[in-house]
Amino acid sequence: VAFMAIYERLTPYRELVEVARGNTAAAVAFLGATLGFLFPLMSASAHSVEWLDFVIWGLVSGVVQFSVVMAFRWRKSIYQHIRDGNLAVALMLMTVHVALGGMNAASMVV
Repeated sequence: VAFMAIYERLTPYRELVEVARGNTAAAVAFLGATLGFLFPLMSASAHSVEWLDFVIWGLVSGVVQFSVVMAFRWRKSIYQHIRDGNLAVALMLMTVHVALGGMNAASMVV
């Protein structure tokens, strides 16, 4: 829940408000970020030796996902497209979030 609240504050619009309005593109982008955050947490819960490992990987996962937002924030048009309901742009952003989350999750198994 904390991740979702922070993530929504970093985006130039309120995604949950957009989702409540029926904006599928905003829902897809938010889903991608959430999955990108959760995949490493699932891997950490399976592979962590102690709870501190899990917490550290949770923080790393959050930083990676927040970095995606900050990296794309300079291209405000991306977020404007999502706000306007452009599903293609949302799917591309979702792909970036999920791909980085997957790489993050896989890196803790090595």
